[in-house]
Amino acid sequence: MSEPRLEGCPVALVTGSTRGIGWACARRFAEAGYAVIINGVSDEAAMTARAAELGEEFGVPTLAIRADAGDEAQVAACYQAIFKKLRRLDVLVNNAGVLADGKIGMVPGHLLQRALAVNAAGSFYHLQSAARLMGRHGGGAIVNLTSIMGVRGAPGASAYAASKAAIVGLTLSAAKELGPQNIRVNAVAPGMIETDMLSGLKPAVIEERRRLIPLGRLGTADEVARTVLFLAEAPYITGQVLGVDGGMGG
Repeated sequence: MSEPRLEGCPVALVTGSTRGIGWACARRFAEAGYAVIINGVSDEAAMTARAAELGEEFGVPTLAIRADAGDEAQVAACYQAIFKKLRRLDVLVNNAGVLADGKIGMVPGHLLQRALAVNAAGSFYHLQSAARLMGRHGGGAIVNLTSIMGVRGAPGASAYAASKAAIVGLTLSAAKELGPQNIRVNAVAPGMIETDMLSGLKPAVIEERRRLIPLGRLGTADEVARTVLFLAEAPYITGQVLGVDGGMGG
């Protein structure tokens, strides 16, 4: 934890937050005055450095906890550490994810299983543990990161789309179940966003998909992060899946 004190500071956990959309979300929450927990599968030193960077720039408490979203035991240990050190959690941003592109007949089983483990099961594990902790303190907000692929589908993205579609169902069901505990659950469905996750796609594929975007460009990680922060703080919005896709999903 960085030097500033926690009193009066809401706490946000952002999974997969050392880079890309997760890092942009961590920055937005820190700027808004949240204590931010950096989380991912990077080595401890790298995550601690990221957390320190946030603390120094925004003057908020920070913490780094390493945990693989696809490992149920590691996720459970993450929340034990949060409870032990902070005693509370106000916001979960379920961002950790892996890409799994390939034609249906060419996707190996291990790639499919990893996508389902991290994207679908991992989101469930985090939501499950976060809800327990939020329930102790009168509620909270959960924002899940799905994808336009999980809502609309796309050729060559069936494995990834299936794992992200599961997050849509999780969001809609959890919002109804957790609403009475004052825990709001929403999802953001990004379209084509400029992050290093796109490095696994061929330039021709990226250009082909760009041409389908009415706004004519790829989005930025910060544009997604702004939407995530909005949903985390919108007191009467729950059970929604909001596209951040430049009109691609319309």
